[in-house]
Amino acid sequence: MENFPTLQQKNYNALRHEIRSGDLLLCSGNFVFSNLIQKATQSVWSHVAFILRLDQIDRIMLLESVESIGVRTVPLSSYVNDYNGTGKPYPGRLMLARHDDIKQKNIPKLSRTAIDLLGYPYHSEEIAHIASRISLHTLGLPNQQRDAPTQKTFICSEYVYTCFQSIEAAVDYNPVGFISPADFANSSKVKPLYYLDTLIAS
Repeated sequence: MENFPTLQQKNYNALRHEIRSGDLLLCSGNFVFSNLIQKATQSVWSHVAFILRLDQIDRIMLLESVESIGVRTVPLSSYVNDYNGTGKPYPGRLMLARHDDIKQKNIPKLSRTAIDLLGYPYHSEEIAHIASRISLHTLGLPNQQRDAPTQKTFICSEYVYTCFQSIEAAVDYNPVGFISPADFANSSKVKPLYYLDTLIAS
């Protein structure tokens, strides 16, 4: 398991004005499905999503693919204050990061791609597939060729990868042949910014 980066923790309201469209949210969750992803990828990170600012209505939205729901959008503040309507913050660590190749002039194209995929289902079977690939790699057996995104079902990282690919913001596939939240965290193009403080909900 990789260690968490050493970063400053900030209150969401205090840093809200600094957040840009295209910024990444990396999550380290405590759910059963989160633990499966963490174990399969040997990483603390279990989820990745990206941000779209809607300044005309004073909202910062998160675009993501989540198990049992699929591709959706929710306010970023819901992760801090009211995750999935529970009245509590997301149960885990939240890190904001920024991809070097995200240019604000490309946000309209990124947004169109992301919105066109809203409602697509979650690719639940891919987690078992990833675990199988890692097992083969550990045993020294030949890997299959890299999977191509199906454009019909997505785990979180496949969704973000597909959207970023539309504006040529690259993140390399894992050498074993998949894309995971850890691959975003480990990319030389992705720079950690800070942790969101979920202890102070306001």
